This record gives sequence, structure tokens and C-alpha cells, in this order.
Amino acid sequence: MKTLVLVVAFSSVATSGLAADRINGKVKDHYTTIYDTAEVIDRRCEMIDVPVYGTRRVQRNGGAAGNALLGMIIGGAVGKGLTGKDNGAAAGAVMGGIIGADQGSKSRTEEYVKGYRSEKSCTDAVTYREVPKNVYSHSTLHFTLDGKRYKIDFSR
Repeated sequence: MKTLVLVVAFSSVATSGLAADRINGKVKDHYTTIYDTAEVIDRRCEMIDVPVYGTRRVQRNGGAAGNALLGMIIGGAVGKGLTGKDNGAAAGAVMGGIIGADQGSKSRTEEYVKGYRSEKSCTDAVTYREVPKNVYSHSTLHFTLDGKRYKIDFSR
């Protein structure tokens, strides 16, 4: 209420012709510091070794001869087990030998590491930093009226 009375008094005196003789005033703006959070991206790079792959053809384990022998043994045992006779074992051994030799003669491809190449690898690390910022807080009007000093705080 006191501020309202001063403002009314100030405005009524300011409108009269005597205001310049009796009033001396100054407005001061006040600021305060606040902190904003800012995202900071830190890019980190390094050189890494990356494998270079190749393919090659390789013989199966034991080749044709080894697989034929393994096929004959397994085929003989299966033929004897199914028929219970030596003729069944002989027929199974022949069939197993043929199948084993066929599979052993086929080559397969495999992938292998034939070397390395250097490659740049980058990652982004996100951090947060407090950044100070000055912002308007309020204003103060200082004035003298008829030799008496006054102060009024206000916001624009």
C-alpha cells in the first residue's frame, strides 16, 4: 500500500510543472545468474584392426580313402545288424565304402582370416555441463522527492 501511495504521489508531482525542480530519479535493472544444463557431445576415435576374410577349398577329414574306410566299417556294422548275416555285412560295407569315398572326395569351402586392415572407429560420449546465464530479475526506482529518498522495486 505504501508503494502505491508513493507511485500516485510521484505521478501527480511529475505532471506538475514543479516536478523537474523537486524530483531526481534513477532506474536500475537487477540480474541473477541461473544455470542451464547443456548437452556436450565428446567424439572419441581410435584405430582398430578389422579382420579381412577369404575363402578356400579344403578336403574333408581323411579325404576319399579315409572316408571310404570309415564308411565300410560303419556300413558293415549296420548291414550285419539289420540282416544278422555276413552277406548283409558285406553289402553294407560295400555301400558304406562307396558313400564314404564319394563324400570324402568332395571338397568344401571354409572362411578364414587372411589378414587385418586398420579402420577408424568413433563413438560419441554425451555429458552434461552446467552453463551460467544472466537473466533479468527486477528493477529498482531510486528517486528523491522534496529532499526525501525513496526506493521502489518493480518488474518490467
